[in-house]
Amino acid sequence: MPGSRDRTAAVASPAATGRPSVMLRCSVFGHRYRFSARGAVMRWECQRGCGAEGSKTYRSPAAARHYASAFDREDRDQLGRRAPLLGMFPLRIWHKIHERSKQP
Repeated sequence: MPGSRDRTAAVASPAATGRPSVMLRCSVFGHRYRFSARGAVMRWECQRGCGAEGSKTYRSPAAARHYASAFDREDRDQLGRRAPLLGMFPLRIWHKIHERSKQP
C-alpha cells in the first residue's frame, strides 16, 4: 500500500552488534540517520552502525527521492544561522558582520 511503512525503526541489542559503545552514544545523543531512496522506497539507517533502520514506500520514485534528500542533512551545517536567539547571539552577530564584509 503506498505511503505505508514497511518496517519501523528496529534497534539491535548491544550483544547483536558487538558494539556497546555505539549503542551508548545513540542512547545519549540520539541516532544519526542517513536517508536514501531506491525506486519508490525511502530507507534510513543509523550512520553509527547500531542497527536502527527502517523504510517507507511512497507513491512514486520522485517522491521517495524528494523526501530522502530533504531528510538527509546535518543540522551542524547551519550552526549559527538557525541558532537559539540568546544562546548563540554572539555567533549570529559574527555571521552578520562576516556577510556584510563580503558584499561589494
